[in-house]
Amino acid sequence: MRRFEFVEGSSAKFWSPELKDNTFIVTYGRIGTAGQRKEKAFPDAESASREYERKVAEKVREGYREVTEGDAPAPAASPAAPPAAAPRPVLPPRVRPRVPTAQQQEAAAQALSALASELGGRSWHVARQVKRARRALRMLGGADLPPQSPLRPVLDSLMARVVEPQGKPRLPLRLALLLLAELDVAAFVRATQQWKGAKAASLGALTQEVEALGEPELALRLGLLLTERPELRGSSEAGWQQRWEGFKPHLEAHVRAAGGSLPAHLRAIDAGGDAHLSRRLAQMRA
Repeated sequence: MRRFEFVEGSSAKFWSPELKDNTFIVTYGRIGTAGQRKEKAFPDAESASREYERKVAEKVREGYREVTEGDAPAPAASPAAPPAAAPRPVLPPRVRPRVPTAQQQEAAAQALSALASELGGRSWHVARQVKRARRALRMLGGADLPPQSPLRPVLDSLMARVVEPQGKPRLPLRLALLLLAELDVAAFVRATQQWKGAKAASLGALTQEVEALGEPELALRLGLLLTERPELRGSSEAGWQQRWEGFKPHLEAHVRAAGGSLPAHLRAIDAGGDAHLSRRLAQMRA
């Protein structure tokens, strides 16, 4: 089986593709672990083979290097004095760090429970409760939530409402991301694990970006920009553009360090027919 690896900074990931008749199989994860296995069946072997070749080319563009035993390409000769890499810009913090108290965690859990009870009701009721929940979460100072925290099961349950079946009250993705942006990125990672396989185009694009970028913090911030609806939150398109221009150098530096380019990376994001997502991507590609 072929194996590709990406090692840079704190990232150390592998990706192994395999074909079995009309089924495309990948095993991926952090180097040193067994990783996760994902299978996708196609109508015929030719379709599966096309997907295999497409994904291999995509991983190579992202900076993965093939290390298949007995088939690894010879390493390129290094120049005698390689130019120093430009320093990568440092992302500004999303939240002001704090040490949350048990009372603050309980208050946040109550606010999220109140939000869950509003889902399916009037949109302005939901929006009002989201604001209250964000204020309560902000008091936690971006802390990670240990398993024993009373807030964690409430949060995880609410994030599962993003992918409720058709006809049941859902939490819109853009609102879920606003809540997650107040917490440690570990909460976002747990949420995306729940969202994998969802049919919604925006969800599919977001979960794919988590894997493609290999940096959940970047994926979270990109997701916030892709799903932002200024007309629904009282901001403006000019404000959105300013936020994108501020984030763009960080995303571009990360993609370039992986051997890719930002335009190519953005073109690879599939909007899946979602009109809002298509418009946002067009703005980013401009």
